[in-house]
Amino acid sequence: MLVGKFFKNINPKYKGHFFSGLSSNSLNVKRNYIFFAIKGTKISGNQFIKDAIKKGAKTIISNLNFQGLKNKVLYIKSNNPRKLLSQVASIYFQNKPKNLIAVTGTNGKSSIANFYFQILNLNNKKVASIGTLGVKTHLDKFEIKNTTLDPISLNNYLAKIKKLNIDNVILEASSHGLKQYRLNGLNFRTGIFTNLSHDHLDYHKSFKD
Repeated sequence: MLVGKFFKNINPKYKGHFFSGLSSNSLNVKRNYIFFAIKGTKISGNQFIKDAIKKGAKTIISNLNFQGLKNKVLYIKSNNPRKLLSQVASIYFQNKPKNLIAVTGTNGKSSIANFYFQILNLNNKKVASIGTLGVKTHLDKFEIKNTTLDPISLNNYLAKIKKLNIDNVILEASSHGLKQYRLNGLNFRTGIFTNLSHDHLDYHKSFKD
């Protein structure tokens, strides 16, 4: 694929630059990948740019000031690489289920998502869910690490679910996931809000956040 399809504002002379995949983890980078250098709570992805390049990354997205082509590696500046990753991933994995349902709130997300799954399943609707209980379809189930997956994994799973001809997916949208833009780029048909309590204020600092 060509970066020009995903990054509209880059210099036209770089729009023909090729890439073969996406990663925000330098350990998962493969030849010709785009590496998104995301700032974490303790470590910045900028520290792993050299590692990503050694593994084959040919495009680097970071908040560093340098832009342009250097040693056949294209550098693209972004003020928010994390948010941009979600937007790019949502386009990269194009075919996704049409009926996406988000369940958010401090408590009860897993229960509501599971109830919704069971209702659709009992009505002979092909359905899947992604959240604390793992990735589950009416055919199979497997565990995941986080309630809300990273944008690459999430969009990848949705594309795989679509290949099973499933168009109904219930997603648990954690407050951390929303804050970190992991669901950006997805088009939801329905949103369910359970409740709001004082949990997670160590991360969000305020109710408004």
